[in-house]
Amino acid sequence: MFPESSTGNIYEDCKATANWLLAQTSVRPLVGIVCGSGMGGLADMLKDQVAFNYKDIPNFPQSTVDGHAGRLVFGMLKGRPCVCMQGRFHLYEGYAIQKITLPMRIFSLLGVETVILTNAAGALNQDFKVGDIMIMKDHINMPGFAGNNPLAGPNDERFGVRFPCMSDAYNRELQQLAVDVGQELGYGDFLREGVYCVLGGPSFETIAECRMLHKLGADAVGMSTVHEVIVARHCGMRVFALSLISNKSVMDYDSEEKANHKEVLETAQHRAIQLQKLVSTMVTRMEYNNNNTNA
Repeated sequence: MFPESSTGNIYEDCKATANWLLAQTSVRPLVGIVCGSGMGGLADMLKDQVAFNYKDIPNFPQSTVDGHAGRLVFGMLKGRPCVCMQGRFHLYEGYAIQKITLPMRIFSLLGVETVILTNAAGALNQDFKVGDIMIMKDHINMPGFAGNNPLAGPNDERFGVRFPCMSDAYNRELQQLAVDVGQELGYGDFLREGVYCVLGGPSFETIAECRMLHKLGADAVGMSTVHEVIVARHCGMRVFALSLISNKSVMDYDSEEKANHKEVLETAQHRAIQLQKLVSTMVTRMEYNNNNTNA
C-alpha cells in the first residue's frame, strides 16, 4: 500500500528527510503552511529564507501543476519560525495517496505544531461569491468512501494511532482566531465558514455531481487538502484550513458557465494580499507549546 521507499520504512525515510533539512537550516519551524493554487506568495513573506526545490530533497515528491512552484521555504514570519510548501501534490498527478501526504509526516518530524493549509475551491453554497475566503470547519472525504485513505496500510505508532478521531480535525480555537482577525482587518464581507468536499480530479465536477454534493452538506468542492489534514491529525498537529472561492460550481443545465484553471489562478491573484495578511496575523497571535500536541 505504501509508496516506494528507499529503506522500505516510511518513518525512517521521513526522519532522514527531516534530518537532512534541519542540517541545512537553523530555522526550527513551529508552523507549516501549504500554499494552494496561485497562493505561493505566502512563502514570499518569510524573512531570512532558506529554500529547497522539491527535486533536490531526498524522498520528496515533485509538483506538476501550474500555479504550484515546487519549493520548500524555511524562514521567519513576523518573528515566528515557519516552513512553507509552495506547491502541493494531488491524487490526479498519479501519486499514491501516501506519497502526496508525506510532507505532513516530515513537517511533524521537523517539530511543526500547527499546519495551515490553503486551497482554491468551487462554491456549492449559492450564498458564496467568487473571491470569498471560507474557513474550513469540516470535510467530506469522497475518495475515503471508496477506501482511498492516506492511513490505509500498516500503521506506524511512532506517527500516530491506528484509528484517529476526525470529529475535531479542524481546530476550533484557530477557527475563532481567524474570525476575530478577519473582523479586525475588515474582511467580514467576504469571510465565510463551511464544509469542504474533496474529489479526485482532474476533471471538474458535473452538474449532477455538484447538486449531489450540495445536498450532502458541502459548501465548496476541490481536489486537495483533506488527505493532508488526515495525516497531520494522525501525527498530532493542530490544523487550520482556508478555501479561496475561485469559481461558482455550475448547478444549472441552462448555464453557459464553465469551470477552468485560469479562473482559479486569477481569483487567487486578486485576493492574495488579503489572504496573506489574514494568515500572517494569525501566525503572530497563535499560542505555541514547542511540542507536537493533539490539542
